[in-house]
Amino acid sequence: MSKGINSLLQKKKKGERIVSLTAYDCPTARLEEDAGIDFILVGDSIAMAVFGEETTLTADMDVMIAHTRAVRRGAPGTLVIGDMPFGSYECSDPQAVMNAARFLSEGGADAVKLEGGNSRIVSRVRAIIDSGIPVMGHVGLLPQSIRRTGGYKVIYSDMKESLFREALALQEAGVFAMVIEGVEEKLAGQLTEELAVPTIGIGAGRFTDGQILVVSDMLGMSGAFRPKFLKVYANLGSEISRALSEYAEEVRGGLFPLEEHVYHAREDK
Repeated sequence: MSKGINSLLQKKKKGERIVSLTAYDCPTARLEEDAGIDFILVGDSIAMAVFGEETTLTADMDVMIAHTRAVRRGAPGTLVIGDMPFGSYECSDPQAVMNAARFLSEGGADAVKLEGGNSRIVSRVRAIIDSGIPVMGHVGLLPQSIRRTGGYKVIYSDMKESLFREALALQEAGVFAMVIEGVEEKLAGQLTEELAVPTIGIGAGRFTDGQILVVSDMLGMSGAFRPKFLKVYANLGSEISRALSEYAEEVRGGLFPLEEHVYHAREDK
């Protein structure tokens, strides 16, 4: 059984940093669990990181459920959170509850995450929580809203009032933690101090309670994508490219398979 959502609150109270990554498949989730990652987000970033789309908007429920289930198989002992995709909760509270329930019943997730904190989203959050499903909030830069905002824009102090208002409304609605994305460091730190629930930063500086990155980005598998907030911990992209080229060369040159790789006729005794 995975660790519960209360483990994150306990870490905040103790001043312990929370470590999170995205994952979209079973092998990656297994490695993240082995590394001791505190929680895994099956992010709608799968649309960009896995399917090569320009935005997250094309992720849908069927894709998200399938990949959440794969992650759960790989990380049975880790808190797994499903990211509700664009279009899965905007229409009504009943729609939001129905789709959130799918993440748990079909995907095996422990909780879900929604973007935004206006009155409509707060209503969705309340309805989902009232149905018995834990919810993580998300404020700051909202990738699902880029058509309205005009792109991926960092939130600065001139937006403090609305940022704090939405975050506090989400906390009052009952979220157990909150992602803060693309926010000026000082502002994100002030919000973290204001909130009783843990904050998880991405592009929000050093003063949040924890950090999250897209796993393919931090492993160097996203090509030239290098936002300011990203640290690349391994260049797996170049290593995979080298291995693939070596394999192709050996097959074409007759160097693979060799004697040690083949089966021979069985000798009956």
